[in-house]
Amino acid sequence: MKDNLFENLNLDLNSTNQKLMKMSSLDIIEWGYTTFKNKLAFTTSFGIQSAVLLNIIQHSSLKNKVKIFWIDTGYLPTETYKYAENLMKKLSLNIQVLQSEISPARMEALYGKIWESKKSDDLDLYHKIRKIDPLEKALNDHSIQCWGSGVRAEQTHHRGTMKFIDNFRERISLRPLLGWSNKDIFYYMQDNNLPQHPLFMKGYSSVGDWHSSGPETEETQGRNTRFRGIKQECGLHTDSSNQ
Repeated sequence: MKDNLFENLNLDLNSTNQKLMKMSSLDIIEWGYTTFKNKLAFTTSFGIQSAVLLNIIQHSSLKNKVKIFWIDTGYLPTETYKYAENLMKKLSLNIQVLQSEISPARMEALYGKIWESKKSDDLDLYHKIRKIDPLEKALNDHSIQCWGSGVRAEQTHHRGTMKFIDNFRERISLRPLLGWSNKDIFYYMQDNNLPQHPLFMKGYSSVGDWHSSGPETEETQGRNTRFRGIKQECGLHTDSSNQ
């Protein structure tokens, strides 16, 4: 990635962020494609709220034009795999699946079931192997300059500090849904007849791998239901996995 990427694009991040704040999510996505062309890619987790971003993309002028990556860790819940198949058929999605070069069996043989540890460093290693490395490889292989995702400001404290566009790990990160609330997500899905993730009906507000997700309780809600409460972020959306 060239150090003068922003200069070459004549892109001032501060003024661009102010501009994007006033635009709809659809307009932000289309702006991203106009600016970066085939150097733009989005990721999806097929989690509780993933249908919104995917639906907006597929009902824009970018249908089947923009790259969409799905990071399959090999440890997703059965419900997620079935939900993904359902949503891909419903929206006619062309998804590229990303997987670690190390199979789950090989990882467990070498490192054990490191997700069972209560150590933050072990979780960091797990997420690096199963999520971060596969994503970075795909972004590099496709020469992606701008990575878009469906993160929202109210999900975690860290995400509350994010901007609609920012410099991130030698690329640009684009966040079209940053200002959406939980209610915005719910009513958009309802109005657009989008299927809910099966685990949503079982009390999950966030879901990732089967071993690091759980339903909400009176004591634990939102992203605090993830990763045994040790952390809220897996490292995909942070420059440091210690956040």
